[in-house]
Amino acid sequence: MHRTKYNNNISSLHSLQASLMSALQCLTFLFLFLLLQVATPASPLPLDRRRRVLDNSNHSNFAKHPRRVVFPVNRGSCDLFAGEWVRDETYPLYRAEECGGGMIDPGFDCQTYGRFDSDYLKFRWKPFNCDVPRFNGVKFLQEMRNKTIMFVGDSLGRNQWESLMCMITSSAPFIHTHIIHEDPLSTFKILDYDVKVSFYRAPYLVNIEKIHGKTTLKLDEISVDASDAWRTADVLLFNTGHWWSHTGSLRGWEQMEIGGRYYGDMDRLVAMRKGLTTWSDWVLRYTNSPLTRVFFLSVSPTHYNPNEWTSGATASTITQGGKTCYGQTKPFSGTSYPTSSYVDQKKVIDQVVKEMKSHVSLMDISMLSALRIDGHPSIYSGDLNPSLKKNPDRSSDCSHWCLPGLPDTWNQLFYAALLF
Repeated sequence: MHRTKYNNNISSLHSLQASLMSALQCLTFLFLFLLLQVATPASPLPLDRRRRVLDNSNHSNFAKHPRRVVFPVNRGSCDLFAGEWVRDETYPLYRAEECGGGMIDPGFDCQTYGRFDSDYLKFRWKPFNCDVPRFNGVKFLQEMRNKTIMFVGDSLGRNQWESLMCMITSSAPFIHTHIIHEDPLSTFKILDYDVKVSFYRAPYLVNIEKIHGKTTLKLDEISVDASDAWRTADVLLFNTGHWWSHTGSLRGWEQMEIGGRYYGDMDRLVAMRKGLTTWSDWVLRYTNSPLTRVFFLSVSPTHYNPNEWTSGATASTITQGGKTCYGQTKPFSGTSYPTSSYVDQKKVIDQVVKEMKSHVSLMDISMLSALRIDGHPSIYSGDLNPSLKKNPDRSSDCSHWCLPGLPDTWNQLFYAALLF
């Protein structure tokens, strides 16, 4: 009898213990539930906020956002290339004398070679519904550590390459650098970060070589040397345009070749489209998407014809009564510029890049650059002899851009599209 009572007591004790454990588990679950309710906001972060929180856990956004070109700053999305020029006394971003060691070609160094006005340096590009981040050389180098950025194209690409070198050295002044000037590939090395910023000269992008003693533009071929060089880059920014329209002594070839057939000449827009199609095939075949970022700079306009701007310009922008860009000291007033010869070339570029879908990001700088009738070297393009300086209608350079100057804006937009 005593053993039966003992067993009943043990059984009751086990039942009580099981009840207590069950209650404890319930209390633990309730506690964790309440803790999660306190720690979690009533409404979740918007998707873009959550992405930004995740982004902050890593020092580099380069690999995580390989195709983002839209730049969200103030609200919604921003078209970086639609806006207006506003005066800003904190500009320019650097001074020419800060670009030592042969960073600026004499042809772009307007202040050193006698340009006396400086108002053209005091304008900042302002998109309509957002702000462009001010260039930060240290941030750029941190994000691009161990990478190669390569500009490929004509002398406008060189103009932009030299601008970026100056922007980096003035914004990150204590870095150790080394420049190698060669043809077709020149390289600016930032040794502290193992960053290379290069320029590869290829005015047409496609191959050009001697065949049967004639300089031949091969519209369906990228040269082996070019292909090998381009494939080493993590970021590529291409440009072409001006050389396709050159005639007479300025024409850079004697014949064109497609598929083994030779042409003395052809419709230049047709030729340009064929060349760009060859280039696009190369990009689609050889770039390591999504790790390789590819950009294309749209056509940079020239200003050799004052009839384009005098009809709508204010009296203050028309000086000297010249027939070129010489004497222009302020941007074209307004937010749009009359159509010019670059438009047809721009359409070809737009079409080819659009057909590549998201693989290439178009830097559409044509309109914002067209407004800058004041930004060209004109007669301050290197050490011109006095007789040429006295004849600006003959000697003005209204194709390239002064440095400091407009290409700095191209690079700020490139910086925004690349890193933000």
